[in-house]
Amino acid sequence: MLVHDAMSTVVLTIGPAHTLRQAARMMSARRIGAAIVLDPDTSGLGILTERDILNSVGAGEDPDRETVQGHTTTDVVFAAPEWTLEEAASAMAHGGFRHLIVLDDHEPVGIVSVRDIIRRWAPLRAGRRQTGVLAG
Repeated sequence: MLVHDAMSTVVLTIGPAHTLRQAARMMSARRIGAAIVLDPDTSGLGILTERDILNSVGAGEDPDRETVQGHTTTDVVFAAPEWTLEEAASAMAHGGFRHLIVLDDHEPVGIVSVRDIIRRWAPLRAGRRQTGVLAG
């Protein structure tokens, strides 16, 4: 199974000037754990995750004053739609993160998360377990 089969294609994009509270509200309303950060002044993409927001709040920072720009991960590992889910899971496990921005021809086309991968793998494993192919 490929990243293309599991990724979310409707993604939230935000700007670096949004406050963390604004970003959190948008992410919460869509029930997602990450947003793509597009900065019109640079050509790169970044990602803001729920963990970034939690770390900021946990450090005592004011989410109404802190902007996305100061909490965006810009050293991003990208996935390609034709990667296998195993490749994506391996990149996440080795990098210690739970989301990958999916690029096709240098353009963002989606995000794949650990949850997306589990949703695709779980029915396959459950079916094998019922037929006795998968042990323990």
